[in-house]
Amino acid sequence: MVVSTKKPLLNYINGEWCASQGTELLDVVNPATTEVLSQVPLSETADVELAVTAAAAAFTTWRRTPPTKRVQYLFKLKILLEEHLEDLSDTITQECGKTLVESKAELRRAIENVEVACGIPILMQGYNLEDIARGIDEIMIRQPVGITAIITPFNFPGMIPFWFLPYAIACGNTTIVKPSEKVPLTMQKIFELIEQTGLPQGVVNLVNGAKEVVDGLLEHPQIRAISFVGSSPIAQYIYRQAAAFGKRVQCQGGAKNPVIVLPDAEPAMTTRITADSAFGCAGQRCLAASVAVTVGEAGDWYPEAIATAASTRVVGYGGDEGVQMGPVITKQSQARIEGLIQQGIDEGATALVDGRQAKISGYEQGNFIRPTILQHVNPESTLAQTEIFGPVLGLMHLETIEEAIELVNSGKWGNMACLFTNSGAAARKFRYEAEAGNIGINIGVAAPMAFFPFSGWKDSFFGDLHGQGQQAVEFFTQTKVVVERWPKEWSRQF
Repeated sequence: MVVSTKKPLLNYINGEWCASQGTELLDVVNPATTEVLSQVPLSETADVELAVTAAAAAFTTWRRTPPTKRVQYLFKLKILLEEHLEDLSDTITQECGKTLVESKAELRRAIENVEVACGIPILMQGYNLEDIARGIDEIMIRQPVGITAIITPFNFPGMIPFWFLPYAIACGNTTIVKPSEKVPLTMQKIFELIEQTGLPQGVVNLVNGAKEVVDGLLEHPQIRAISFVGSSPIAQYIYRQAAAFGKRVQCQGGAKNPVIVLPDAEPAMTTRITADSAFGCAGQRCLAASVAVTVGEAGDWYPEAIATAASTRVVGYGGDEGVQMGPVITKQSQARIEGLIQQGIDEGATALVDGRQAKISGYEQGNFIRPTILQHVNPESTLAQTEIFGPVLGLMHLETIEEAIELVNSGKWGNMACLFTNSGAAARKFRYEAEAGNIGINIGVAAPMAFFPFSGWKDSFFGDLHGQGQQAVEFFTQTKVVVERWPKEWSRQF
């Protein structure tokens, strides 16, 4: 299927599809074919104002809607997402480039978050205690924060908005979603499904755009909370700006995720899983393995094994059968990644597998880079300190697990760290000492299920409460404590 419309995409504000007030348009391009799929408007601050006005008007009624009724719309949305999973997956593959298998897995995670948010009548409960003093009771209740905004990246256009959106509205908030201008089609279709749920006008709004929209959301006095996923420099900017304007904020940033391979790791499983981690989604995910550290005798077999896995991985258009890896998102990303590969070589690394200058038959104009393995990467090099966000795996070698953990903890990021071993003692030591928010033991992508928070430490996360699960509920609610006394003589008057 090919997305046929070439008309500019629309915003969705106050329950209606409307043209942006911005006049500038960007092409939405299939990264495998460079075909222009549609055009996305770069909305202006005036569009943000319209969305905030709609969200503010809806909030008064929505927050008074019982949680048991609010989640009924989410139940409907889950069913619609399931029914349209194939079409949505196809759209993700077209505009983002990943394989259909990866697109379907992404949407499955989105649906899981809707399912968890349907438990809001339990998840949003407070607590109480009688007789905190004689005749006095104390109650803690959770109430919505108000208008929220969600700013999402290109690499998971179907999943990442759902780390936040279902929890925000289930908790009684209204919200504004700003998808990446590189991949706006998926969210456009999802909002068409949201419209079908009958959700009241203004509860959920969509504003397409770029920096002007982001700054408008950050600076607007009526928006109370900001959720963001993207690179660490932008995450820091969002965090500072949102905090300066008095908002609560959660910002997931970049990563440089290490996997540690101990001598007792099972070779075939370790190779397969780490290859999937490093090259899945063309390495364009914040939980991609980017550095593999062999320890001791693991250095004897792992480099050759992972090089074979990289060189035999099938690269092409994600919609074609048998393809295991698609293109990177833009020509600019392709050039940047290839430049970093060369920089690593200039800094002393050896290219065991060099994926540059890839040409895919039938898709010669696509943004393709084949899997790349760089051996002998210096931990002090620029490459070792840079998030590549592409299908490139650097190899390092150490002699002990203690040295490996020290290397993990010396980095500025802390999104994920994984260990491959058959030793329970080594696994416990690693999970206890490794300074990262998501830990994998014989797991290559330690992506939390929807009922756990998507953690991140150090420069991989700015904020206090993460997306997904109970922490999302805490982020999208504010606590109110009620201390009350009812003297008997007062009660006799009624």
